[in-house]
Amino acid sequence: MDLSELRAAFSGRLHIDAADQAPFLTDWRGKWTGRAIAVAQPDTTADVAAVLRWCHARRVPVVPQGGNTGLSGGATPDGSGRALLLSLSRLNRVRAVDAANGSMVVEAGVTLVQAQDAAREAGRLFPLSLAAEGSCTIGGNLASNAGGVQVLRYGNARELCLGIEVVTPEGEVWDGLRALRKDNTGYDLRDLYIGSEGTLGVITAAALKLFPLPAAQVAAFVALPSPAAAVELLQRAQAALGATLTAFELMSDTCIALVEKHRPGARLPLAERSPWYVLAEVSDARSEAHATEAIEALLGDAMEAGLVGDAAISTSLAQFDALWALREDISEAQSAEGRTIKHDIALPISRIAEFVAATDAAIAAQFAGVRLVVFGHVGDGNLHYNVSPAADRLGREHEGGFVALEAPLNRLVHDAVAARGGSISAEHGLGVLRRDEAARYKSAVELKLMRAVKTALDPLGLMNPAKLLPPGPPGPAGGAA
Repeated sequence: MDLSELRAAFSGRLHIDAADQAPFLTDWRGKWTGRAIAVAQPDTTADVAAVLRWCHARRVPVVPQGGNTGLSGGATPDGSGRALLLSLSRLNRVRAVDAANGSMVVEAGVTLVQAQDAAREAGRLFPLSLAAEGSCTIGGNLASNAGGVQVLRYGNARELCLGIEVVTPEGEVWDGLRALRKDNTGYDLRDLYIGSEGTLGVITAAALKLFPLPAAQVAAFVALPSPAAAVELLQRAQAALGATLTAFELMSDTCIALVEKHRPGARLPLAERSPWYVLAEVSDARSEAHATEAIEALLGDAMEAGLVGDAAISTSLAQFDALWALREDISEAQSAEGRTIKHDIALPISRIAEFVAATDAAIAAQFAGVRLVVFGHVGDGNLHYNVSPAADRLGREHEGGFVALEAPLNRLVHDAVAARGGSISAEHGLGVLRRDEAARYKSAVELKLMRAVKTALDPLGLMNPAKLLPPGPPGPAGGAA
């Protein structure tokens, strides 16, 4: 295909050589590698529109990509080489910060940490927080409706977004960047695009909510015997701390042992080990002393009730960061052990303990040679219920057998989730990883409605084909409509 007209249509970069394209064509986990006719990196929203007009006229599929930190293959093209990969990384400007309105407008390629820094420079907080925040982008965060560790207090990406700017598959620009808390003037188009994984159009900018900076943040690392005890402690914490409780993370001792093994300097901050731990964070508008007093009172009562064991409370920024590192380094520590089978699930909080107990037992009975690596945002019902090989089966000679367990393990875990009214994707999105599995748990009516939205907004089926929606009648572009 002659790409000279595309090269002339926009400012920015157009990568045609295989070596230049390579960094964009393999996902963060190294699980998927695709091909593309080119990789386009536009400089402006107008440039994005020009690229999409070119693709629309020639029926070229488009795969949008932010920071390429996704875990479900949603930003990787397939192997056909027919699609154009559209990287938003050069749309990286903070357009405006309005501290009085509690909002800012940033472009899609702004990294999450850059957005956090821009808010902090204005004396405000942008609370979305993920392990990949140094690399992931606001556009990708919105396209996947990212969650992270502070959803309990502030909500996920959807709830932190006031408005968006979108380029349609035809190359038209919708300016929906109204930074309003109330705007009741018709269909909420913003919410159609957030979480759509680039299958309906391209988010190029967003108006985001900002909050007052807390005067103090205190973390407590707490030992407890079970997920059931964690859920009870959560209820006590919400009653005692209210909105100052900003995070409540659950992790097993297996998780902490992996971090200690693979992260130099990491250590358990308690005198004795426990089957489970909770990391709770309090953000206080008054002072660190007030926050510490509140969390000490909560934990003192819980200890007297026999609910928790030992606890460590941060007394400095260094200790605060060290406690959080134990939680945030779990994923990388698990990856260092070799292959993993990941499950990003959501459950009613009241069903978490029952799910963990029953599913742990079912896996132990049916699958030999595996370790459960369970952690997550129990405050909002999101668990990362992951599986690694047992410690004595880490060599390459065992890889084939472990990989063969993925499909039956997924079926067991996801059936257990569905039986308890949960979701098989809490914050990672469906991409290609969970696309077909999700169809098993959605009703015919739900799938019909989703396909109707896709057909209405992307009638040629050009936007991120074969992602999110399961294969259906082929669209005009040759991919799933």
